Amino acid sequence: MMHSLHTEEEFRRGWGPPWAPTGPLFLLPLVVAVIQVGGTYLAGKRQPEHPELDALGFILLAAGPAALALRRRYPEAVLGFVLTTTLAYFLIDYPRGPIFFALIIAFFSATMAGRRWAAIGAVVAGYVGFLWLGYLFGMSGPPRTEAALGLGAWLLVLITVAEVGRARRERAHEYARTRAEEAKRRASEERLRIAQELHDVLAHNISLINVQAGVALHLMDQQPGQARTALSAIKQASNDALGELRSVLDILRLGDETSPLTPATGLSHLDDLVRKANVTGIQVSARIEGTPRPLPAGTDLAAFRIVQEALTNVTRHAGAARATVLISYEEDLIVKVEDDGRGGPAGTTAGSGNGIAGMRERAVALGGSLEAGPKPGGGFRVVGRLPLRARPAESARDAAEWS
Repeated sequence: MMHSLHTEEEFRRGWGPPWAPTGPLFLLPLVVAVIQVGGTYLAGKRQPEHPELDALGFILLAAGPAALALRRRYPEAVLGFVLTTTLAYFLIDYPRGPIFFALIIAFFSATMAGRRWAAIGAVVAGYVGFLWLGYLFGMSGPPRTEAALGLGAWLLVLITVAEVGRARRERAHEYARTRAEEAKRRASEERLRIAQELHDVLAHNISLINVQAGVALHLMDQQPGQARTALSAIKQASNDALGELRSVLDILRLGDETSPLTPATGLSHLDDLVRKANVTGIQVSARIEGTPRPLPAGTDLAAFRIVQEALTNVTRHAGAARATVLISYEEDLIVKVEDDGRGGPAGTTAGSGNGIAGMRERAVALGGSLEAGPKPGGGFRVVGRLPLRARPAESARDAAEWS
């Protein structure tokens, strides 16, 4: 999922154009040298009006391709050097041929490396030099109009192609950077989700263990039989906690390689949740209204965790005798947990506390809502509304993400 990225500084230093070979740096200079030197040598045999290639001519032809080996590290200097050697070869009036091949590669390399002004300056210098230096030094006549226009047109084409390539490279660079940031954001969200899962699992089971341990200590000497029951509940709660922790850690360990071996937690485990809460001494009853139907995995898990966290809060804070759980299948899934206790710990306001905040985050993440607060006449109520259909805005957003 992650993409290989270069830093902006590396991009500015130049990694060559997209079509440049990714192998050894000498490969492209070697190819250019073969074409430029060999092609010009063969073409020169049919140009009697020009002097034959000598040692200086071959040196000037090969110097440009050799300098391309340093194009990624020193794109500006390489461009200036290749322009100088090519211009010298041209002014000495050696045979014509593919003598501009190395110069074109150097120009593209400088442009792709972000040295735009150096590349444009080289184009202007080359236009003036190739047209007018020979005339200024008395080596040739004044440039013809058609030659000036033709060279200008070719240079404009060259600049345009280089700019298009540079723009595409920068867009690809920006796209890869955006993808990397998106991957980091998704990884952060996944870590937060797993942290919420761990909080819910540990808070619920450790609360049960804490309550049962207090009961066992209180009854140890006077009613050993009931103390044994409490200790058995502690053992079961700890086993459940270890099992759920193992499932969460398996997801972390396996990632996307395979599906977890244990069944996903959801409302199918509601009876077990109620049974464990009843062991603590609270009378918990569950009721389902409407026609149960398969739920999306995220909605199923969120509904279960809301009930679990609400019952955890009842066990720890409410001092309640009874609690009711209602699961209602309407247009949305309604999850309601009420108790007849004292409404939470001292200083608690409606909707406060880490557990309630976690429940609300789960509901909001699915496009739903959650309300929590004291009931009139005493007790506490948690009501979560989880949509069973995607909201229009969510559908549009999903479509945009996949397009």
